[in-house]
Amino acid sequence: MGVGEADTLGRVALVTGGAGGVGEGIVVCLADSGWDIAINYRASEENALRLEQRVIAAGRRCLLLPGDVGDEEDVKRMFELELREMGALHLLVNNAGRQTWAPLVELAPSDWDQTIRVNLRGTFLCTQAAARIMGTGGSIVNTGSGANRVPFPRLVDYCASKGGIEAFTRVAAVELAELGLRVNCVAPGAIEIPRTQRENPEYAATWSRITPAKRVGTPEDVGNAVVFLAGEQATFITGQTLFVDGGLWCQGPWPYGVEDGGS
Repeated sequence: MGVGEADTLGRVALVTGGAGGVGEGIVVCLADSGWDIAINYRASEENALRLEQRVIAAGRRCLLLPGDVGDEEDVKRMFELELREMGALHLLVNNAGRQTWAPLVELAPSDWDQTIRVNLRGTFLCTQAAARIMGTGGSIVNTGSGANRVPFPRLVDYCASKGGIEAFTRVAAVELAELGLRVNCVAPGAIEIPRTQRENPEYAATWSRITPAKRVGTPEDVGNAVVFLAGEQATFITGQTLFVDGGLWCQGPWPYGVEDGGS
């Protein structure tokens, strides 16, 4: 799993959970915007190899980093390898995540532990490792969720982890500013990926009906937000959460249609 040659050595990003779903969209958008990419994954090696070729075809270097973001030794090894092979790190995207569908009173403690381990502990471990090797001007973008703002029934472990990520983002932004690092969060709305399609074949139609933009999002919608937050136009933005949701989560209860005007 070598590093492809690029015409010029550019900025380097590491994307955790980058081999599929939203992570894939982030990788593609970054590569198309001139970033060299290290892709972390745990189980989806076939997807990672396919995506590696996509990044190299865009003229960028690519490094595959299998590993468990919730494991301290795995994280240490990944970041050491990234620095050795890529030479620098300018952007970390903490995107790896999992969820468990279960009512709160039925959720197995082991599932709770695993979700917190991957989503929240993984974000902590990778942020800590990145901050130790990034230079001034580096950026960290964490993947949150609409669960940062509203409760998702039957997803208590996921909501707790994503709410924690948003709070972690703010603390990290304050502490790491003295190192010249920025930390932000992207919070996707309803995004159509293979997993959401499997969970509900009518996913796009269901969520489009209640999204003001009248469509669901794509992984590239999230990827474009990451590119912005990591770029020169966002150098005075830190500690913020950017909702990428077509207006979905800014809505509150309202008993009238928009056209009714409430009268």
